[in-house]
Amino acid sequence: MFSVWTYTLISVFAVSLISLLGVFTLVINQNKLYHSLVYLVSFSAGTLLGDAFFHLIPESFNINENSIQSSFCILLGILTFFILEKIVRWRHCHLEPCKEHPHPFSYVILFGDMVHNFIDGIVIAASFLVSIPLGIATTLAVFFHEIPQEIGDFGSLIYGGFSKAKALLFNFLTAMTAILGAVFVLVINFSADEITYFLIPFAAGGFIYIAGTDLIPELHKNNTVKQGFWQTAAFVLGMGLMAGLLVID
Repeated sequence: MFSVWTYTLISVFAVSLISLLGVFTLVINQNKLYHSLVYLVSFSAGTLLGDAFFHLIPESFNINENSIQSSFCILLGILTFFILEKIVRWRHCHLEPCKEHPHPFSYVILFGDMVHNFIDGIVIAASFLVSIPLGIATTLAVFFHEIPQEIGDFGSLIYGGFSKAKALLFNFLTAMTAILGAVFVLVINFSADEITYFLIPFAAGGFIYIAGTDLIPELHKNNTVKQGFWQTAAFVLGMGLMAGLLVID
């Protein structure tokens, strides 16, 4: 169990550090950054779907003989992330932001990130409880998804009126909730091993939702045939990485 705690905490802390990448966007040409991010988004979508279909869903059927129950948890994961995104997008305000009074959507972004990162920590911990290889695969999928998201969130907070230092600090603090989620799962596992029966397929549903509704639609916006080709290549590469991890399982 000590190794599971060690792997999990190192993984969620590494994922949390991605929130600090936003500072590097300040010295990068915004046009170049955008064109680079779109390929990273494509790669991220591939890793999320690859992890869901190559690792999480097969593992959920292995540990739970009730396939209907696993399927229900997958759908519940999709529904939960749908509701979460609805809540995050619900509030809207037309007031102009400033540093003293940031735009309300900035706080909605932070709240959404806190919940999302808490769930990331839960998913990573639950995966490591099943097996170390599954935990590694899930951590990589979360890692590559978090890079474009954290950079985008940092830019949104700046746009919403936060100072650069405040945006960096709050982005990092919300990312640290992943550690709380991981510790929560690791602690309650001592009295409820069955939690992985629910969390693994639930995580698969969440990954499918994020890739299918948040990431893939972005790849269809205003791109040339050449860009579409490289986006597809990055997408397949992401899935290929997850498939390649099967050899260490």
